[in-house]
Amino acid sequence: MVRASTAVLALFLSVLVVFHRFVPHGSLLETVLLWLVLAVPVCVEVALLVRSRLALLSSLVFAVVWLGSFGGLFLPASDDRADLTVVQHNVSDVNPDPAGTARALASSGPDLIGLAEVTVSDYEGALADRYPHHTVQGTVGLWSRFPIVEARHLDIKPGNLDADWNRGLRAVVRTPSGDVAVYVAHLPSVRLSPTAGFDTARRDDSARKLGAALRSEPLHRTILIGDLNSTVDDRGLEPLSSQLTWAPRGVALTWPARAPVARIDQVMARGAAVVSVRALPRTGSDHLPLLARVRL
Repeated sequence: MVRASTAVLALFLSVLVVFHRFVPHGSLLETVLLWLVLAVPVCVEVALLVRSRLALLSSLVFAVVWLGSFGGLFLPASDDRADLTVVQHNVSDVNPDPAGTARALASSGPDLIGLAEVTVSDYEGALADRYPHHTVQGTVGLWSRFPIVEARHLDIKPGNLDADWNRGLRAVVRTPSGDVAVYVAHLPSVRLSPTAGFDTARRDDSARKLGAALRSEPLHRTILIGDLNSTVDDRGLEPLSSQLTWAPRGVALTWPARAPVARIDQVMARGAAVVSVRALPRTGSDHLPLLARVRL
């Protein structure tokens, strides 16, 4: 019985990794899909203990399937040809040291800094010397070493939220390689409750509106910087992931800061390539900053 159960479990997990998008209401599964790897040593150990070739073979199949889906994230990335360094950070509206957070982000030397949950002016003062160009729209902001020639609020508000909910902006940054459209967005949080389950309705609605804006973007080179409140495997982000690409290397878990289990903060691009990502040291936020290298 144990032999058959282990084999079935390993094959079932293999199917989940490959066909996760067909699981009804599978957003939570897709957020933690990476961590299914923890079942590999368990299945292998059980297979060895019960001396089942079938269970061992099934466990190895699962390991190969997982490696095929996620193994590339752990390979070293070469970012020698990157043109821009971008930092994304949800700085937290209850951050006890916003000025220190701003200095820490600037010390990593990025060209662009996109922030979410900006509620105080400390960031403007702390970043002014290195980043003379910036725009803040609602609770998201962009700081740049290069001129920002256009900037406006971007409406990605779900239909059932108040009018003062402003978490999106679109800007045009004039880089040495040409103009780049830069979007900074903070999608709504998801909620896990006994009655509603994993509620993603607001986030998904906001993602659809952001996706529509990206589809109508006239500039070829586009960068999205944002706290998207899920991983790129989540089907709720398909309006974005179907148009943009992200780094093929680097795990870079960003949330929660104390013990990160998922990268819900993203830098994605179109007409450009995000060649590497890594998480930066912890600040006063409940997220870790994300540093990305982009080739134009």
